[in-house]
Amino acid sequence: MSFISVQISGTTATLELCRQTTNAINHPLVKELSGALQDLILNDNIHSLVLTSDNEKFFSIGLDIPQLYGLTREEFQNFYHDFNQVCIDLFSFPKPTIAAITGHAIAGGCILTLCCDYRIIAEGRKLMGLNEVKLGVPVPFPAACVLPHIVGFRNAREMMYTGDFYSPEHAISMGLVDEVVHIQQVRPRSIEKAASLSYGQSHAIAQIKKSHIEPIKLQIEKQLDEKDGNFIDRWYADETRTNLKVAMEKF
Repeated sequence: MSFISVQISGTTATLELCRQTTNAINHPLVKELSGALQDLILNDNIHSLVLTSDNEKFFSIGLDIPQLYGLTREEFQNFYHDFNQVCIDLFSFPKPTIAAITGHAIAGGCILTLCCDYRIIAEGRKLMGLNEVKLGVPVPFPAACVLPHIVGFRNAREMMYTGDFYSPEHAISMGLVDEVVHIQQVRPRSIEKAASLSYGQSHAIAQIKKSHIEPIKLQIEKQLDEKDGNFIDRWYADETRTNLKVAMEKF
């Protein structure tokens, strides 16, 4: 079973998350996403990327807590390492990337959108946020490093400390998203934006993007092992296990 659908429109590739309605993030989805990104990096005919969902309810609900809860520490560590690595790979993808957000983007789902260059969201009740603190774990370190560069220190602090969810109108006022459009326009507008950024200038944009993201990437990689360990310690703390059981009921 495939959890990622790849579609090509001109020089733009669209990666569609298609793991049931919630697109909950488990290890197979992470590995498939990683493989798709690597293939597209090597494909010289692809100049830009759109990441989206196959439904209008969820972009992604985040980590698949029911499936991950019962993993041994070693198994979860392997998953968490690979999840953070795919986020880094998406963040440093050497071509323009657009998150086409057709539904809720929560926790790990929100993080995937943060790793894209632009975020275009549907109007209406489509919520975004990082609610990790409410579960008892920190925001994964790559997202914690990237977020202030998108929304500023104060907004990043508020998002990570409170774990609140934000409407499209609030999200665009914070700088969390770049455009709010009608649901039917999210994907075509994202493809249009991606194509406009890549047309005839892909090599220049690749260099500009590398200069922009490289300091952040180095910051992430320098401390990632330590921060991963801190997250995993919290994941297995008694308080967090209780919170995770409650969260599982929402899946």
